[in-house]
Amino acid sequence: MQRFRDGFVRLPPMAALGRRYDQAPQAAVADAALLGELMASELTELDIDLSFAPVLDLDYGTSTVIGDRSFHGDADAMIALASAFIDGMSAAGMAATGKHFPGHGHVVADSHLELPVDPRPLAEIEAADLRPFVALAQKLDGIMPAHVIYSAVENQTAGFSRYWLQTRLREQMGFRGVIFSDDLSMTGAHGVGGYPERARAALEAGCDMVLACNNRAGAEQVLDFLAATRFSGQVPASGLRARPRRPMENTKRHAATELAAALTELR
Repeated sequence: MQRFRDGFVRLPPMAALGRRYDQAPQAAVADAALLGELMASELTELDIDLSFAPVLDLDYGTSTVIGDRSFHGDADAMIALASAFIDGMSAAGMAATGKHFPGHGHVVADSHLELPVDPRPLAEIEAADLRPFVALAQKLDGIMPAHVIYSAVENQTAGFSRYWLQTRLREQMGFRGVIFSDDLSMTGAHGVGGYPERARAALEAGCDMVLACNNRAGAEQVLDFLAATRFSGQVPASGLRARPRRPMENTKRHAATELAAALTELR
């Protein structure tokens, strides 16, 4: 979902790259890198050097919120396209955040509005949804967990789960970047209590930063809670700002702009 629109190149949905991949895989991978660099270069010029992208959720054709934000329904195609997109972001000096760990694409419900439950066995999640996160963990600066309960594993959303954030993400996958909570104002986060309780649950599970995006009073409650609480062992945010910024060449920017327009029209 493109947040910055006025004065910015209109980006196509990532699913357009997936459709191109089905026809011309190598060209689609090159296009993904070009669009990642275009997106990042426009933002880094405004001193915005972190994006909560790319979406690594697989497209099962059922989710009401992931939809065409997903590159593809096949894990191998997802890995190829998302990896190139991250490379493009990095070329412009932007840090990438993969979401929504360990995969939001299979559930129908929108976690902004409901609490989704994914009942699939862990082995099925590992065989598909988890693969892009495993493959790309060392390329990502941040990872954002899903407000989804994977009920075959435990009765808690991934964003409040020490199993998903500590056992799987940190210990087994070796991820050393920053773990961001998803927005604590989303309905999928309501189950652990009010805003201070949500922030505490996310941080104790293993998040390094918590987001409270769409409720001013809630955000103020989180700030008050953080100011009064001491935490240790979290990852320093300074690691997100380690890349030099490299302006995008004009010829490449022009090509990327034309590509974005062409893919936006492609259905």
